[in-house]
Amino acid sequence: MNVVVFDLETTGLSPERDAIVEIGALRVRDGRVAESERFETLVRPLSAGGELLRIPWHAQRVHGISDDMVRGAPHLADVLPQFLDFVGGSPVVAHNISFDGRFMREAARRHGLTWAPPAEYCTMQLSRRAFPGERTHNLDVLAGRLDLSFARGGRHRSFGDARVTAEAFVRLMERLKVGA
Repeated sequence: MNVVVFDLETTGLSPERDAIVEIGALRVRDGRVAESERFETLVRPLSAGGELLRIPWHAQRVHGISDDMVRGAPHLADVLPQFLDFVGGSPVVAHNISFDGRFMREAARRHGLTWAPPAEYCTMQLSRRAFPGERTHNLDVLAGRLDLSFARGGRHRSFGDARVTAEAFVRLMERLKVGA
């Protein structure tokens, strides 16, 4: 079970119109979360046309990342190649991989790069398999079911969410008796 677990924070919900403002990731090696193998950065958001994007208040309300916080952050063009190198040829995991994966594919395309991990695992989908009688599978609920907690200030921040997602992934794979 060797994967890279990642999470993105964004300016909104559209990969075509919105931008990434934070990337957080860490590795799971041999079924254990390797917190020392991490990737974490704020990103100064730009539009598809290269103009600076302001972080809308409704997005700030979710993740707490403000325009002031990203003012000195690198642009995605500088960060994305580093992140792709960090992922390498590893399978990836995210909670609701369709959201994060769409943003990564669009960001990579926009910068002339490729996002094509060998496999993508979704802890939301794994939660549905592990807890078929439950209706809700968001990360907060899943963390509660698995007795996981977020670090103070870590919820809706990329690394904090990636850390809990990584622990959830390990426990879900054990519960489902699946090897990645």
